[in-house]
Amino acid sequence: MNGSSYSLSIKRPSFLCSFTFIFLFSHSSQMEFLTLICTASLVAGGGLYWFIWVLGSAEVKGKRAVQLSGGSIDKEKVQDNYKQYWSFFRRPKEIETAEKVPAFVDTFYNLVTDIYEWGWGQSFHFSPSLPGKSHREATRIHEEMAVDLLGVKAGDRILDAGCGVGGPMRAIAAHSKANVVGITINEYQVKRARMHNKKACLDSLCEVVCGNFLQMPFADDSFDGVYSIEATCHAPKLEEVYKEIYRVLKPGSLYVSYEWVTTELYQPENPEHVEIIHGIERGDALPGLRSYKDIAQVAKKVGFEVVQEKDLAKPPSNPWWTRLKMGRIAYWRNHILVTILAFLGIAPKGTVDVHEMLFVTADYLSKGGEKGIFSPMHMILCRKPEE
Repeated sequence: MNGSSYSLSIKRPSFLCSFTFIFLFSHSSQMEFLTLICTASLVAGGGLYWFIWVLGSAEVKGKRAVQLSGGSIDKEKVQDNYKQYWSFFRRPKEIETAEKVPAFVDTFYNLVTDIYEWGWGQSFHFSPSLPGKSHREATRIHEEMAVDLLGVKAGDRILDAGCGVGGPMRAIAAHSKANVVGITINEYQVKRARMHNKKACLDSLCEVVCGNFLQMPFADDSFDGVYSIEATCHAPKLEEVYKEIYRVLKPGSLYVSYEWVTTELYQPENPEHVEIIHGIERGDALPGLRSYKDIAQVAKKVGFEVVQEKDLAKPPSNPWWTRLKMGRIAYWRNHILVTILAFLGIAPKGTVDVHEMLFVTADYLSKGGEKGIFSPMHMILCRKPEE
């Protein structure tokens, strides 16, 4: 019995030690597991925040992902309108008909305006890349150069022909203190522009009108200057929009335009070149890109004196298309987000298709820039002769 008691007295401490060790090890493992979960959650949360909000700064530019819409199109009809947009390209002769183009362009901007503003910013155009400058700064400088070329002064009345949501208008008004009147064919863009103007406290200098720049609701000789930034490319015939701009411009005043053109390197017999240019046209609602040689000829035909002509995309300017290439990661981030929002019913059906179309178009734009066959900033400065 004593032996048994001795034996038990030896075994009991051993059992208690083992139990204590297992308990402490199990508790330690739980603590480590909880710490691991918390750390992983913080990393994942921080990564998600960086992925959605920091990686692309569009969320602070006035349009959030959860607000993506089809512009003036009903949410349920966005996908149908996307299909309608593509149907224009199956009937190319209709695109060349002037009365068909406004509806074509209006549909396009209803589909893309929110995505442009969310993913790109409030200025729907390109600019040369500038060393040491952000894309936003380079864009502002590019816009200010346009109004500097016009030589207007504070209080002058100038026209933005094809103003979009008014990014250039606000930069130009703030820089020049001129009164800027913008015209856009898209009613949804008018609402967005007015909202941004008020938010920027520039609504006293900026006015926005919904209308067709081929038939503008302005009196003859009523503007001290006119500019258009990558907008007249939507006109079926450049002569028609230049003639209308000539009409509303005061004698002796200047007009500057940044035009989308094919360059001297474009070879219409080269299938690859043709595919790239057609890809740009399809993805950007263009009736047809013009040759750089046509711009000055058209301006002179309607009565303008050509003061200066220069392709701002050529060296020593840094490549404008690098912004598109650098945005590929942001595109995939945005595409994942758009897909999720569409699946949840927050974004309209068809938004994913539109977003994908714009990415494909960006690839064509990059190729056009790299090969030097396309420029979005062929600048022409014209004067309306004194009477």
